[in-house]
Amino acid sequence: MANAMQARADGPTFYVREEEHGHNATMLGFWIYLMSDCLIFAVLFATYGVLGRNYAAGPSGVDLFDLKLVALNTSMLLLSSITYGFAMLEMARDRMRATLGWLAVTGLFGVAFVGLELYEFSHLIHEGATPQRSAFLSSFFALVGTHGLHVSFGILWLVTLMVQVGRRGLVEANRRRLMCLSLFWHFLDVVWIGVFTFVYLMGVIR
Repeated sequence: MANAMQARADGPTFYVREEEHGHNATMLGFWIYLMSDCLIFAVLFATYGVLGRNYAAGPSGVDLFDLKLVALNTSMLLLSSITYGFAMLEMARDRMRATLGWLAVTGLFGVAFVGLELYEFSHLIHEGATPQRSAFLSSFFALVGTHGLHVSFGILWLVTLMVQVGRRGLVEANRRRLMCLSLFWHFLDVVWIGVFTFVYLMGVIR
């Protein structure tokens, strides 16, 4: 009898420790992934820093960049980061519908960001400012395009998690996944601030 009671008492403790181990392992693995992404963007920023003034007698940032459009695009991404923070607050309060609502708003801001970026790219290409035109444009499209691909992947991930939360609720696994996506989304926000400053703002200075 005492052994059975001890087994029942020890069972939940073992389960909690196993859950904590899984959570810590997942977060550690995701931090390692983010560090690898940091290296990718560091290389792209360095490449742009070296090639960003090589115009090959073609257009420069002063001729091409529309800061009003870029500022609007930046606001979309910054707002999406804020709304994702609201979603995490609602998740902490165990409010599934409110969490899904804020995640949906975040996704809409993300789609707006990607849409404006695609519009900018199509406008540049229409003007003849293609990646093959100069080293400046090659490095520009590589850096900004890679960031845009990351945001697009984040939107797909967001939609997938919304479906999972809708089916299974705010179980521990979904909470962990939402936390990982939160880190990823805010990381892209920080990278974009660097892009906006280093590429666009500095690009319009002769």
